[in-house]
Amino acid sequence: MGKSLFITEKPSVAMEYVKVLKVKGNKGNGYIESENAIFTWCVGHLVSMSYPEAYDEKLKKWSLSTLPFLPKEYKYEIIKSVAKQFEIVKQLLLRDDIDTIYVCTDSGREGEYIYRLVDQMIGVKGKNKKRVWIDSQTEDEIKRGIKEAKPLSEYDYLADSAYLRAKEDYLVGINFSRLLTLIYGKVISNMIGEEKIVIAVGRVMSCVLGMIVEREIEIRNFKKTSFYKIIAKFNIDDKNIYEGQWKAVEGSEYHESNLLYNASGFKKKENAEKLIEKLHITGEENKVFVESITKKTEKKNAPLLFNLAELQNECSKIFKINPDQTLSRIQNLYEKKMLTYPRTDARVLSNAVAKEISKNIKKLTAYTGDTEVKLIAENILDNKWYSKISKTKYVDDSKITDHYAIIPTGEGLHNYKSLSDLDKKIFNLVVRRFLSIFYPPAVFKKVSIVTKIGCESFFSNNKVCVESGYLDVLKTDKKKRGDGDLKFLSNLKKGEKVEIEDIFIKNSETSPPKRYTTGTIILAMENAGKLIEDEELREHIKGSGIGTSATRAEILKKLERIEYIKSNSKTQVLTPTLKGEAIYGVIKDSIPSLLNPKFTASWEKGLKMVVDNDIKKDEFMNKLEGYIRKSITKVLKHNRAINIEKIFSEIIKNNQTKIDFSRSLDILGVCPFCQNGNIVKNSKGYGCTNWKNGCNFFIGNIAGIDIPAQQIKKLISKGSTDIIDGFNSKKGTQFSASLVIDENKIKFCFYK
Repeated sequence: MGKSLFITEKPSVAMEYVKVLKVKGNKGNGYIESENAIFTWCVGHLVSMSYPEAYDEKLKKWSLSTLPFLPKEYKYEIIKSVAKQFEIVKQLLLRDDIDTIYVCTDSGREGEYIYRLVDQMIGVKGKNKKRVWIDSQTEDEIKRGIKEAKPLSEYDYLADSAYLRAKEDYLVGINFSRLLTLIYGKVISNMIGEEKIVIAVGRVMSCVLGMIVEREIEIRNFKKTSFYKIIAKFNIDDKNIYEGQWKAVEGSEYHESNLLYNASGFKKKENAEKLIEKLHITGEENKVFVESITKKTEKKNAPLLFNLAELQNECSKIFKINPDQTLSRIQNLYEKKMLTYPRTDARVLSNAVAKEISKNIKKLTAYTGDTEVKLIAENILDNKWYSKISKTKYVDDSKITDHYAIIPTGEGLHNYKSLSDLDKKIFNLVVRRFLSIFYPPAVFKKVSIVTKIGCESFFSNNKVCVESGYLDVLKTDKKKRGDGDLKFLSNLKKGEKVEIEDIFIKNSETSPPKRYTTGTIILAMENAGKLIEDEELREHIKGSGIGTSATRAEILKKLERIEYIKSNSKTQVLTPTLKGEAIYGVIKDSIPSLLNPKFTASWEKGLKMVVDNDIKKDEFMNKLEGYIRKSITKVLKHNRAINIEKIFSEIIKNNQTKIDFSRSLDILGVCPFCQNGNIVKNSKGYGCTNWKNGCNFFIGNIAGIDIPAQQIKKLISKGSTDIIDGFNSKKGTQFSASLVIDENKIKFCFYK
């Protein structure tokens, strides 16, 4: 009987498997071996895609002539820094006594990709390969995962998606980064004063940069508009006074009037003042009464559970940490068995988990980190509030792809004392969100009143929480529970007369959109570029997002690392840098589809369709290669001549940014001869910056005429100038002609 080989993603995870299976073995160099099993690990990625020069040494030099770069077969190589561990894994996979391989890398697309690359590089054949898919690292879950491990082949579509995602990012990054750097790199480096710029382009990264820059442009161009509301105070008796806000509803003298900014306010203050005068006169005529009073009871349920995006947003808002820090901390809690798998998009539980959920709650009764939590858990168990959870919105198999929501396992609680203060707070946040879904809804009493002064209506709304329900678990701010004294308002009757205590104008003004924070940008990415503040609406319209829960934090981190954006460590507010705005301008002018969140999200949806076998991997690849070819052709055709004023119009408009554009304005476009240099103006004429490498493009004074820059641009972009008059021949006669490019020479073209 042969041995089983378990391959995890990290050494620490391998140790958990050793503990759970109670294996006593010898520690080798990079593995642990017992009588029946061997445990080893990948330390993250061991294999990566090769750079273009691995295909052809000539591709090391960037050139427009070698684009698009679309290999027929992709090359991979072992990452040098982890080559030693790769060799260890290789030797183990090829051992004759190994008959079963348990793939225990992270249960997701990236974890699948990590193992598949290793398997591909080694060429493992003749082994029984099984996939362990788990939602947490608890003992029961690991045992279940091993017991229910499926053949690795059942995850082939997931592997296809993983390979395609990597190829997509690889091809977009290499082709478009080279393309735009060769055309615009010199322009931007001159503009912002850096010696050399590489324009980094990414399928998701460029889209996120666009979202941040476009929000900044909105704010920069925003103009405040003032408008004027009217507020009245009404007196029921000497003690009880309530406020109402005027609205120009049907029946009002001002209904749909062009004097209004909106139904609640005037454009000009004097019009509001005129109405107040009329209202006082009407009030003196004793025509003030309650037209209607509506009483309503409203129930509100606890919010859905945390997925990674929601938790990252919450931690950004409450603890002022960025998404990468949040992911790192909850990954730590996952590895300590305290939380379930963190890289999830789902906010609900599966039916299978819901049936056993009382076990998680029961384990939390031993939680000593928060004495209230123990009592809350006991209360849920005593009332059996968990028994009907499967019939609620918190359980829905159709909304789960790889993993259910992030919840506490109820295990690993002995680790609580050793956690940092911030880790404790994050854990408590998840625990309370989890327990809140089992509590009764909060109950609110609402009273809505319409008070009339003649034909004008004033609206009053009061809301107060009468049963706190789940709000006690979440420790919700009292302001969110509503306020107002409903007692005296509830006693009002329809038709009852009241007195005007005061009428006054409230000045209001429109507000610019808010800048993204590291948390709200994650939510916007999840919702394909839309920042939806309302949580229920956000979940209702949720579709394909930009990037995945596992990659979004890393995208933000990279944008900040390459200095395209910056974040405020205290507020987590995001703003673009000058370089970031310049890169945005270039992409907008050349490949604007990269900035479109819906378009970017459609690629992610395509990858999901591959997983579901709705489309084949070849179909996806053909579309990807077609998009790259088409984009490069379009850029080379239309963007060879550079219009600085057009591309960087938003930066030029921003008076706060001091830039010397003079050096950049001298660059006319990409050299049509060598494809690698830029055509620039100097004291003698127009030449290529690549002259040291032998490029001979030069236009000085031709036949007595200094060719205008606009005609040089046309020559570069279209291959010919307009007809130019006034050339002088050697015989002294004047003639008209165009300049054209023919086999890397500039010639005259004559027209009859």
